[in-house]
Amino acid sequence: MKILVTGGAGFIGSHVAERLLARGDQVAIIDNLNTFYDPAVKRANLELLRARHNFEFYPDDILDRNAMERIFRLEKPDRVVHLAARAGVRPSLSDPVLYAEVNVTGTAVLLELARQFEVGNFLFGSSSSVYGAAGNVTFREDDPVAKPISPYAATKRAGELLCYSYHHNCGLRVCCLRFFTVYGPRQRPDMAIAKFAGLITQGRALPVYAHGNSERDYTYVSDIVDGVIAALDAQFNFEIFNLGTGRSVKLLDLISLLENALEIRAQRQELPAQDGDVPFTCADISKARTMLNYQPQCSIECGISRFVEWFCGRQKASPAHRTE
Repeated sequence: MKILVTGGAGFIGSHVAERLLARGDQVAIIDNLNTFYDPAVKRANLELLRARHNFEFYPDDILDRNAMERIFRLEKPDRVVHLAARAGVRPSLSDPVLYAEVNVTGTAVLLELARQFEVGNFLFGSSSSVYGAAGNVTFREDDPVAKPISPYAATKRAGELLCYSYHHNCGLRVCCLRFFTVYGPRQRPDMAIAKFAGLITQGRALPVYAHGNSERDYTYVSDIVDGVIAALDAQFNFEIFNLGTGRSVKLLDLISLLENALEIRAQRQELPAQDGDVPFTCADISKARTMLNYQPQCSIECGISRFVEWFCGRQKASPAHRTE
């Protein structure tokens, strides 16, 4: 199949593209290589893919309607995996308009082109953040999601609603995938695990918010990719799926796992809770298990070990690219 992957030079996107290429699909990647974090990280991801596979790459912005139409006309994709977005809860608090433009308007541009070019299946990368501060029980896809507590979360819910409207009015096949705190090799340097690993190895203090009692459903990237591929191939009319592990891990326990894997004791700086952060996430994955045969394989202990092995190898190979 011909698959168009937006955000394909990023963390999750590059892993998805890699899996698709490895199984023989034709892949076209759209990524504007913005400066949310060092574009060299994304270029390195593309170089890694290019060393093993051939694919088309377009350094364009999803808000550029003319560029997007040109790409759809050239590529005529059978499927679209839409992962391009402005990411991060806290940055969205300081620039909500940009987040709305990219995550909502950009999604609308792609949905409209998917309709025009009769794309067979459209996958939208959503987020567990849509559940808001929902409490300390596992989150189900049919839970209320009317109270997002950050602009980022609101834009992801808006994207889901746009997806449904295109399915309802145009018959577009759509899956919205709610990712739960993804980590692993190539993780964005601003995300907790990568950031903490960098700080620990540099001997700098970790910012520990709200006494480290927050809990997250940390999901290894290969498990997320399994879910993406299953949803891509299934072609449901319209569905929303949680992709997580069904297990929450306290921040303090996560830090201990990193300390053990790195064999370095972390310094810690106690800080109050941050605006926009939720205290707890944990996915109910029974729907994905049943309908996608989604079976996450990597425990947090195994995943942290794998991440640290990659992280330390990268540090030795390229000191200039160390996480800051």
